[in-house]
Amino acid sequence: MKIILQYKKIAFVLLAVMALLFTSCQEDLLEPVPQDQISDANAYQTPERIQRVLLSVYASLKGGQLYGGRYLVYNDIRGEEFLNESSNGVTGLQTWNHTIISNTNEVNNLWNQAYLTINRVNVFVANVEANKAIINNDKTTNAYIGEARLIRALCYHSLLMLYARPYADGMGSKPGVPLRLTPQVGLGGNDLPRATVAEVYAQILDDLNFAEQNLPLNYSTPYLNTTRAHRNTAIALKTRVYLHMGRYADVITEANKIVPATAPFKAPSGVAHELQADIAAVFRAPYTTTESIFSMPFTENNLPGTQNGLGSYYNPGPRGIGDYSLNRAGIIGDSVNFPVTDARRRFIIINTPGNGRPYFNKFPTSLPNNIDYVPVIRYAEVLLNLAEALSRSGGDQARALALLNAVRGRSNPAGVYTSFADATALTNAILLERRIELLGEGFRAPDLMRQLLPLPAKVSVAGSAPAVAPTQSEYIWPIPNQELLTNKLAQQNP
Repeated sequence: MKIILQYKKIAFVLLAVMALLFTSCQEDLLEPVPQDQISDANAYQTPERIQRVLLSVYASLKGGQLYGGRYLVYNDIRGEEFLNESSNGVTGLQTWNHTIISNTNEVNNLWNQAYLTINRVNVFVANVEANKAIINNDKTTNAYIGEARLIRALCYHSLLMLYARPYADGMGSKPGVPLRLTPQVGLGGNDLPRATVAEVYAQILDDLNFAEQNLPLNYSTPYLNTTRAHRNTAIALKTRVYLHMGRYADVITEANKIVPATAPFKAPSGVAHELQADIAAVFRAPYTTTESIFSMPFTENNLPGTQNGLGSYYNPGPRGIGDYSLNRAGIIGDSVNFPVTDARRRFIIINTPGNGRPYFNKFPTSLPNNIDYVPVIRYAEVLLNLAEALSRSGGDQARALALLNAVRGRSNPAGVYTSFADATALTNAILLERRIELLGEGFRAPDLMRQLLPLPAKVSVAGSAPAVAPTQSEYIWPIPNQELLTNKLAQQNP
């Protein structure tokens, strides 16, 4: 479907996805179920219906082509930690081997889902502002808008990770993506030039600052604290955004709001985020520990799809499709820094009596029902973001070491560090720890690219992929052909 068709029909699509159950059982708020459609004229006539529309925006964010799984997968398989096993063009082969072109499915599908979600945010915000009297509570109204704007910020940051040059390349001066901030419900408005990377980041931060100021401190249940945005969600996401911009002082400022100066590290206000004693607990039911700051929920009745779920990609058959095994030349091959005694080694399984290769079992549920929650932000990431910012900026190195050891020592108590020769050695250890701790959660390619490092070469039984230098066009995805056909002001990446 061309992107212009999505914009033309957005009012209809928005109503169609409003089939979300709103009952007194709040655990089901984000699980779509069949329901009589609500007409356009009635969509914002009651507070309950307004909340349903908001929840439909969350449902769009967790579409399979975006945060239902594929966004994380694409960012990991562009790096060197996973090897293609199937040569299946439907499940990211061209992303893995860097042969993406503007007509490739994932290039178009992810872009379309992200902009569809962004437009749903824009439609929702405009209608909520026009119907404040219906909600009749400014605090609730602004909280709803804050949730929507956080989703928009996350979508724009995700688009930058794939379709635009890293901020470090030109300090944000390179072309970003079209910055759409108003609803598109008719035939016009498709032509919009690409904003610069810096301009898109400025809007992301504006959205997140608004969200922080207006989101609630917490919700009534662990489920809602994990699956809906609250104040700490906005703060945590800002630490990621500032890290990608190289604004380390700002990473520290934001992280200090939810990370104490000394161990034990536990958020002092809002949701009491902290590391879990056993990392495996974060990735098994009910998926709602205080380490999970923001996750995409799934149930038997609401699935990401068999070729979208994280477990289907990374588990061998019959539990998964097994499209990607772990690369023995990647981080799992580092037996010194990632020893066999590390608890995170439990996520690695050897496919016997199958092909004998290692696979990733962080997301273990079986086909056809991959109901593992998709982790978007974890407290472990925030601690590592802060540690890196302190190390790189010449800040409190002892604190950076303590933060690193909190994450590392949770799974590898015998491997905690005592000291480093200098800040560079400390930074390198933090970056290595990110490869271990955040493996399979969509961080590898973005972490390489924000440092302007090459995407490493890799070889599998299904083929090989060359290294990609930061100067090569393959370093980022092209702008989708569908966008160029309908947006005459958009320009392709060189």
